[in-house]
Amino acid sequence: MRLRQTNNIPAAAAKAGFSTATGYRIAGDPALPSQRGTARERRRPDPLADIFDSEIVPLLKSAPGLRVVTVFEEMRRRHPDLDPGIRRTMERRIRSWRAIFGPEQEVIFRQAHEPGRLGLSDFTDMGDLGVRVAGQALDHRLYHFRLIWSGFEHAHVILGGESYVALAEGLQNALWALGGTPAEHRSDSLSAAFRNLDAQARADLTTRYDALCQHYGMIPTRNNRGVAHENGAIESAHGHLKAAVADALLLRGTSDFDDLPAYRRFIDEIVSAKNRRHAARIDAERAALRKLPDRRTSDYEEIIVTVTSTSSFTLKKVFYSVPSRLIGHRLRVRLYDDRLELFIGGTQLMTLPRGRSKPNGVHGHVVDYRHVIHSLRRKPMALLKLVYRDQLFPRTAYARTFDRLIEVLPERAACKMMVELLSLAHERACEAELATLLSADIAANRLPDIAALRDHFAPDPATLPAVVVTLASLSTYDALLAGGVA
Repeated sequence: MRLRQTNNIPAAAAKAGFSTATGYRIAGDPALPSQRGTARERRRPDPLADIFDSEIVPLLKSAPGLRVVTVFEEMRRRHPDLDPGIRRTMERRIRSWRAIFGPEQEVIFRQAHEPGRLGLSDFTDMGDLGVRVAGQALDHRLYHFRLIWSGFEHAHVILGGESYVALAEGLQNALWALGGTPAEHRSDSLSAAFRNLDAQARADLTTRYDALCQHYGMIPTRNNRGVAHENGAIESAHGHLKAAVADALLLRGTSDFDDLPAYRRFIDEIVSAKNRRHAARIDAERAALRKLPDRRTSDYEEIIVTVTSTSSFTLKKVFYSVPSRLIGHRLRVRLYDDRLELFIGGTQLMTLPRGRSKPNGVHGHVVDYRHVIHSLRRKPMALLKLVYRDQLFPRTAYARTFDRLIEVLPERAACKMMVELLSLAHERACEAELATLLSADIAANRLPDIAALRDHFAPDPATLPAVVVTLASLSTYDALLAGGVA
């Protein structure tokens, strides 16, 4: 009103920070809204007057969780002449109605946390980041551990689904990296790990999880299944971690990694950088943690398998080849998330990469052609209809070469030549270099020359050492015997 004494209404309103309409309203009635007798009435007709109480409210009562946009679309379907511009009006009206008449909502109770008391574990899917390892898309998850008080985090790349093996390996890695254990460990009920398991298998899984926590002196707890906010201290951290990984991939300029260890180092660097920001609180919480046990406990599943006459065994819908000398033997298999360790008695034989069955239930195959090539040379036609033929070829160039041979040569000649190529790769240890030459032959539209390849990979006589063996005279042994008798 002071500015109005020297300015017109629009100028005074602008200087006072009001709209022009407000300026005219105040000039016409300077009284405060609370001092007026009656509230200002609507300036235009209510567009929802005919349908809100009669149609919208019954919908909201019958389905309290109904979204406003669904109600709006339903009203537009019932009343085609309804103005599309009333959506915001309907949203405000429904929001106000729910605040007054709506059902009670679930309340989140903020908790006071103590250092060293609670650690949380969960898994998060990373498939949408487009990570590639050795040229192949990596379908994986991250096991994620977090201390709720200090914010300490640990992440471990998981190649399969959520399982006890993945939880045990990731949790133990986290605890040993931390240097202590919290008093309580909370998980998400291992609901994904329980899927498709019978009651006995579920009880066994629960028993193993409880034993794992007992080994580290932690109280095992679980949030209610399907109630994500009970694990909110780590669920929200999933988003921050995935965002940090996505940003790091953008800064790196590529999502391709040479091998899995390189990608795991990449994840470790990101998590370490996040932990450095909370270093002071983490050091403070370490003093409140419990001491680690003397050793780790098992983070694998142990299974006994029998090697069949196909020089293989099947485990969890995956076919694994092994050397034929093991046919008929019973092997003890330690099943990890990313590998299998094979034992016969107490002797470790080898380590195999872990395979996975297809989502549609089709069996997977982990095959090494070196295990069967000696027998395949005697039966080359077995290659033609071999169940795991595609997995037998160690590189793409070999598979493409076989396709080319089948097109040009009779089946018997094509199989024999392909087996000879695999045998050459095995005997001369030239798998990668031979694949390069085979790719060149395919590009030039010519067939491989076995004789030329054998000459190419044959040892150079000039590089072989000259070994001279001098045989001792037999009389020397007589002298030794005579000396021993004396």
